[in-house]
Amino acid sequence: MEKALEELFMGQEQFTAILDALARKKNVILEGAPGVGKTFVARRIAWALMGERDSSRVQMVQFHQSYAYEDFVQGWRPTESGFGLQDGVFHRFCAKAAADPTRDYVFIVDEINRGNLSKIFGELMMLMEADKRGPDFAVPLAYSPDRSFHVPENLYLLGMMNTADRSLAMVDYALRRRFSFIRLRPAFGEDQFANHLAELGASDDLVRRIVERMTELNHAIAQDTRNLGPGYEIGHSFFVPGDSGGTLDDAWYERVVRQEIEPLLNEYWFGREDQVRERLERLLA
Repeated sequence: MEKALEELFMGQEQFTAILDALARKKNVILEGAPGVGKTFVARRIAWALMGERDSSRVQMVQFHQSYAYEDFVQGWRPTESGFGLQDGVFHRFCAKAAADPTRDYVFIVDEINRGNLSKIFGELMMLMEADKRGPDFAVPLAYSPDRSFHVPENLYLLGMMNTADRSLAMVDYALRRRFSFIRLRPAFGEDQFANHLAELGASDDLVRRIVERMTELNHAIAQDTRNLGPGYEIGHSFFVPGDSGGTLDDAWYERVVRQEIEPLLNEYWFGREDQVRERLERLLA
Protein backbone atom coordinates (compact mmCIF):
# COMPACT_ATOMS: atom_id res chain seq x y z
CA MET A 1 0.00 0.00 0.00
CA GLU A 2 2.79 2.45 0.90
CA LYS A 3 4.47 1.80 -2.45
CA ALA A 4 1.24 2.57 -4.32
CA LEU A 5 0.74 5.81 -2.38
CA GLU A 6 4.13 7.24 -3.32
CA GLU A 7 3.79 10.59 -5.17
CA LEU A 8 -0.02 10.39 -5.12
CA PHE A 9 -0.54 13.16 -2.52
CA MET A 10 -3.55 11.18 -1.32
CA GLY A 11 -4.37 9.74 2.07
CA GLN A 12 -4.56 5.99 2.61
CA GLU A 13 -8.23 6.29 3.54
CA GLN A 14 -9.25 7.72 0.16
CA PHE A 15 -7.01 5.32 -1.74
CA THR A 16 -8.55 2.37 0.10
CA ALA A 17 -12.05 3.75 -0.55
CA ILE A 18 -11.36 3.74 -4.31
CA LEU A 19 -10.11 0.15 -4.18
CA ASP A 20 -13.14 -0.91 -2.13
CA ALA A 21 -15.53 0.75 -4.60
CA LEU A 22 -13.79 -0.94 -7.50
CA ALA A 23 -13.97 -4.34 -5.81
CA ARG A 24 -17.66 -3.88 -5.00
CA LYS A 25 -18.95 -2.13 -8.13
CA LYS A 26 -16.28 -3.25 -10.64
CA ASN A 27 -16.80 0.09 -12.40
CA VAL A 28 -15.43 3.38 -11.01
CA ILE A 29 -15.12 6.86 -12.50
CA LEU A 30 -12.50 9.25 -11.12
CA GLU A 31 -13.78 12.76 -11.70
CA GLY A 32 -11.98 16.00 -11.06
CA ALA A 33 -10.68 19.33 -12.29
CA PRO A 34 -7.68 19.71 -14.63
CA GLY A 35 -4.40 18.68 -13.07
CA VAL A 36 -5.57 16.58 -10.13
CA GLY A 37 -3.66 13.59 -11.51
CA LYS A 38 -6.54 11.35 -12.60
CA THR A 39 -4.44 9.35 -15.09
CA PHE A 40 -1.58 8.94 -12.63
CA VAL A 41 -3.95 7.80 -9.88
CA ALA A 42 -5.76 5.39 -12.24
CA ARG A 43 -2.58 3.47 -13.02
CA ARG A 44 -1.62 3.26 -9.36
CA ILE A 45 -5.10 1.99 -8.52
CA ALA A 46 -4.80 -0.66 -11.23
CA TRP A 47 -1.44 -1.87 -9.95
CA ALA A 48 -2.67 -1.92 -6.35
CA LEU A 49 -5.73 -3.94 -7.35
CA MET A 50 -3.58 -6.45 -9.25
CA GLY A 51 -1.01 -6.60 -6.47
CA GLU A 52 1.85 -5.96 -8.89
CA ARG A 53 2.99 -3.62 -11.66
CA ASP A 54 2.00 -5.55 -14.77
CA SER A 55 1.30 -3.36 -17.82
CA SER A 56 0.19 -6.38 -19.85
CA ARG A 57 -2.98 -6.56 -17.74
CA VAL A 58 -3.83 -2.86 -18.07
CA GLN A 59 -5.36 -1.36 -21.23
CA MET A 60 -6.08 2.34 -21.77
CA VAL A 61 -8.11 4.15 -24.42
CA GLN A 62 -9.39 7.70 -24.74
CA PHE A 63 -12.95 8.44 -25.80
CA HIS A 64 -13.79 11.28 -28.19
CA GLN A 65 -16.77 12.44 -30.25
CA SER A 66 -15.93 10.08 -33.14
CA TYR A 67 -15.31 7.01 -30.99
CA ALA A 68 -17.82 4.28 -31.84
CA TYR A 69 -19.19 0.86 -30.89
CA GLU A 70 -17.19 -0.57 -33.78
CA ASP A 71 -13.96 0.69 -32.18
CA PHE A 72 -14.84 -0.50 -28.70
CA VAL A 73 -16.81 -3.73 -29.12
CA GLN A 74 -17.10 -5.05 -32.66
CA GLY A 75 -17.68 -3.94 -36.23
CA TRP A 76 -16.98 -4.34 -39.93
CA ARG A 77 -13.64 -2.95 -41.02
CA PRO A 78 -11.89 -2.61 -44.40
CA THR A 79 -9.51 -5.44 -45.32
CA GLU A 80 -7.38 -6.20 -48.38
CA SER A 81 -10.24 -8.19 -49.91
CA GLY A 82 -13.18 -6.04 -48.83
CA PHE A 83 -14.66 -5.91 -45.33
CA GLY A 84 -14.20 -8.19 -42.35
CA LEU A 85 -15.73 -8.46 -38.90
CA GLN A 86 -13.18 -7.32 -36.32
CA ASP A 87 -13.34 -7.28 -32.53
CA GLY A 88 -12.83 -3.92 -30.83
CA VAL A 89 -10.27 -3.12 -28.16
CA PHE A 90 -12.57 -3.87 -25.21
CA HIS A 91 -13.79 -7.13 -26.78
CA ARG A 92 -10.20 -8.31 -27.21
CA PHE A 93 -9.27 -7.29 -23.68
CA CYS A 94 -12.28 -9.18 -22.29
CA ALA A 95 -11.14 -12.32 -24.14
CA LYS A 96 -7.65 -11.89 -22.67
CA ALA A 97 -9.04 -11.55 -19.14
CA ALA A 98 -11.42 -14.51 -19.58
CA ALA A 99 -8.50 -16.72 -20.60
CA ASP A 100 -6.69 -15.82 -17.34
CA PRO A 101 -9.45 -16.00 -14.68
CA THR A 102 -7.19 -16.19 -11.63
CA ARG A 103 -5.70 -12.71 -12.17
CA ASP A 104 -7.31 -9.26 -12.29
CA TYR A 105 -7.37 -7.04 -15.39
CA VAL A 106 -8.09 -3.30 -15.52
CA PHE A 107 -9.45 -1.37 -18.51
CA ILE A 108 -8.97 2.41 -18.23
CA VAL A 109 -11.00 4.93 -20.23
CA ASP A 110 -9.67 8.49 -20.31
CA GLU A 111 -12.17 11.32 -21.01
CA ILE A 112 -14.99 8.80 -20.65
CA ASN A 113 -17.73 11.44 -20.95
CA ARG A 114 -16.44 12.77 -24.27
CA GLY A 115 -17.99 9.91 -26.23
CA ASN A 116 -21.61 8.98 -26.91
CA LEU A 117 -21.63 6.40 -24.14
CA SER A 118 -24.88 4.64 -25.01
CA LYS A 119 -23.71 4.06 -28.59
CA ILE A 120 -20.19 3.05 -27.61
CA PHE A 121 -21.21 0.54 -24.95
CA GLY A 122 -24.27 -0.94 -26.66
CA GLU A 123 -25.11 -4.29 -25.05
CA LEU A 124 -22.39 -3.71 -22.47
CA MET A 125 -24.74 -1.36 -20.62
CA MET A 126 -26.14 -4.52 -19.04
CA LEU A 127 -23.12 -6.82 -19.18
CA MET A 128 -20.83 -4.39 -17.35
CA GLU A 129 -22.95 -4.44 -14.17
CA ALA A 130 -21.24 -6.16 -11.25
CA ASP A 131 -24.01 -8.76 -10.88
CA LYS A 132 -24.25 -9.43 -14.64
CA ARG A 133 -20.69 -10.60 -15.16
CA GLY A 134 -19.77 -14.07 -16.36
CA PRO A 135 -20.98 -16.55 -19.03
CA ASP A 136 -24.39 -17.02 -17.39
CA PHE A 137 -25.35 -13.53 -18.62
CA ALA A 138 -23.77 -13.80 -22.08
CA VAL A 139 -25.75 -12.26 -24.95
CA PRO A 140 -25.32 -12.17 -28.75
CA LEU A 141 -23.69 -9.02 -30.12
CA ALA A 142 -25.17 -6.84 -32.84
CA TYR A 143 -22.63 -7.94 -35.47
CA SER A 144 -22.28 -11.59 -34.41
CA PRO A 145 -25.72 -12.96 -33.39
CA ASP A 146 -24.49 -16.53 -33.73
CA ARG A 147 -22.10 -16.33 -30.76
CA SER A 148 -22.48 -14.94 -27.26
CA PHE A 149 -20.33 -12.45 -25.39
CA HIS A 150 -19.87 -11.66 -21.71
CA VAL A 151 -17.69 -9.42 -19.54
CA PRO A 152 -15.52 -11.59 -17.25
CA GLU A 153 -15.68 -11.19 -13.50
CA ASN A 154 -11.95 -10.47 -13.21
CA LEU A 155 -12.14 -7.35 -15.41
CA TYR A 156 -12.49 -3.91 -13.81
CA LEU A 157 -13.42 -0.71 -15.62
CA LEU A 158 -11.84 2.55 -14.48
CA GLY A 159 -12.96 5.77 -16.17
CA MET A 160 -11.72 9.36 -15.87
CA MET A 161 -13.83 12.47 -16.29
CA ASN A 162 -12.78 16.14 -16.43
CA THR A 163 -15.32 18.20 -14.48
CA ALA A 164 -14.16 21.47 -16.07
CA ASP A 165 -14.89 20.68 -19.73
CA ARG A 166 -17.76 22.92 -20.81
CA SER A 167 -18.38 20.91 -24.00
CA LEU A 168 -19.48 17.76 -22.18
CA ALA A 169 -23.04 16.66 -21.55
CA MET A 170 -24.11 15.00 -18.34
CA VAL A 171 -23.38 11.30 -18.11
CA ASP A 172 -26.36 9.14 -19.03
CA TYR A 173 -28.29 8.24 -15.86
CA ALA A 174 -28.53 4.58 -16.91
CA LEU A 175 -24.75 4.46 -17.15
CA ARG A 176 -24.23 6.58 -14.03
CA ARG A 177 -25.86 4.02 -11.75
CA ARG A 178 -23.46 1.36 -13.01
CA PHE A 179 -20.43 3.28 -11.75
CA SER A 180 -19.19 4.56 -8.44
CA PHE A 181 -18.10 8.20 -8.83
CA ILE A 182 -15.16 9.43 -6.77
CA ARG A 183 -14.06 13.06 -6.80
CA LEU A 184 -10.33 13.83 -6.79
CA ARG A 185 -9.45 17.28 -5.49
CA PRO A 186 -6.33 19.48 -5.68
CA ALA A 187 -3.74 18.43 -3.12
CA PHE A 188 -2.11 21.78 -2.40
CA GLY A 189 -2.96 21.38 1.28
CA GLU A 190 -1.50 17.89 1.61
CA ASP A 191 1.81 17.45 3.38
CA GLN A 192 2.90 14.93 0.73
CA PHE A 193 2.71 17.65 -1.94
CA ALA A 194 4.86 20.12 0.01
CA ASN A 195 7.35 17.41 0.93
CA HIS A 196 7.64 16.29 -2.69
CA LEU A 197 8.49 19.81 -3.90
CA ALA A 198 11.02 20.19 -1.09
CA GLU A 199 12.67 16.90 -2.08
CA LEU A 200 12.99 18.22 -5.63
CA GLY A 201 14.87 21.28 -4.39
CA ALA A 202 12.14 23.92 -3.99
CA SER A 203 12.78 26.35 -1.16
CA ASP A 204 10.45 26.53 1.82
CA ASP A 205 9.39 30.03 0.75
CA LEU A 206 8.51 28.89 -2.78
CA VAL A 207 6.54 25.90 -1.50
CA ARG A 208 4.63 28.15 0.88
CA ARG A 209 3.82 30.62 -1.91
CA ILE A 210 2.57 27.87 -4.23
CA VAL A 211 0.37 26.36 -1.54
CA GLU A 212 -1.04 29.66 -0.26
CA ARG A 213 -1.61 31.35 -3.61
CA MET A 214 -3.08 28.34 -5.42
CA THR A 215 -5.33 27.63 -2.45
CA GLU A 216 -6.53 31.24 -2.58
CA LEU A 217 -7.10 31.02 -6.34
CA ASN A 218 -9.05 27.77 -6.04
CA HIS A 219 -11.19 29.31 -3.31
CA ALA A 220 -12.08 32.17 -5.67
CA ILE A 221 -12.89 29.69 -8.47
CA ALA A 222 -15.06 27.58 -6.17
CA GLN A 223 -16.92 30.65 -4.91
CA ASP A 224 -17.73 31.78 -8.45
CA THR A 225 -20.71 29.42 -8.65
CA ARG A 226 -22.40 31.48 -11.36
CA ASN A 227 -19.67 30.79 -13.94
CA LEU A 228 -17.39 28.15 -12.44
CA GLY A 229 -17.54 26.30 -9.10
CA PRO A 230 -15.54 23.56 -7.32
CA GLY A 231 -15.38 21.42 -10.45
CA TYR A 232 -13.13 24.03 -12.09
CA GLU A 233 -10.45 24.23 -9.40
CA ILE A 234 -6.88 23.92 -10.68
CA GLY A 235 -4.99 20.79 -9.73
CA HIS A 236 -1.58 20.32 -8.22
CA SER A 237 -0.12 18.46 -11.22
CA PHE A 238 0.73 21.77 -12.89
CA PHE A 239 3.38 22.19 -10.19
CA VAL A 240 4.72 18.64 -10.23
CA PRO A 241 7.59 18.67 -12.76
CA GLY A 242 8.63 15.61 -14.70
CA ASP A 243 12.15 14.30 -15.05
CA SER A 244 13.12 17.32 -17.16
CA GLY A 245 11.49 19.87 -14.87
CA GLY A 246 14.75 21.74 -14.24
CA THR A 247 15.45 23.82 -11.16
CA LEU A 248 12.41 24.60 -9.01
CA ASP A 249 12.97 28.31 -8.44
CA ASP A 250 11.07 31.58 -8.92
CA ALA A 251 11.67 31.53 -12.68
CA TRP A 252 10.19 28.02 -12.92
CA TYR A 253 7.16 29.09 -10.90
CA GLU A 254 6.56 32.12 -13.14
CA ARG A 255 6.82 29.95 -16.28
CA VAL A 256 4.17 27.58 -14.96
CA VAL A 257 1.87 30.47 -14.10
CA ARG A 258 2.38 32.31 -17.40
CA GLN A 259 2.36 29.32 -19.73
CA GLU A 260 -0.16 26.99 -18.07
CA ILE A 261 -2.27 28.74 -15.42
CA GLU A 262 -2.83 32.04 -17.26
CA PRO A 263 -4.34 30.44 -20.41
CA LEU A 264 -6.69 28.43 -18.21
CA LEU A 265 -7.81 31.54 -16.33
CA ASN A 266 -8.39 33.37 -19.62
CA GLU A 267 -10.72 30.57 -20.63
CA TYR A 268 -12.44 30.43 -17.24
CA TRP A 269 -13.06 34.18 -17.05
CA PHE A 270 -13.42 34.87 -20.75
CA GLY A 271 -14.23 38.54 -21.33
CA ARG A 272 -13.32 39.47 -17.75
CA GLU A 273 -9.76 40.67 -18.26
CA ASP A 274 -9.73 42.63 -15.00
CA GLN A 275 -10.52 39.47 -13.03
CA VAL A 276 -7.75 37.53 -14.77
CA ARG A 277 -5.25 40.35 -14.32
CA GLU A 278 -6.03 40.63 -10.61
CA ARG A 279 -5.59 36.90 -10.07
CA LEU A 280 -2.30 36.83 -11.97
CA GLU A 281 -0.98 39.73 -9.94
CA ARG A 282 -1.80 37.81 -6.74
CA LEU A 283 -0.05 34.71 -8.07
CA LEU A 284 3.08 36.55 -9.16
CA ALA A 285 3.39 39.23 -6.49
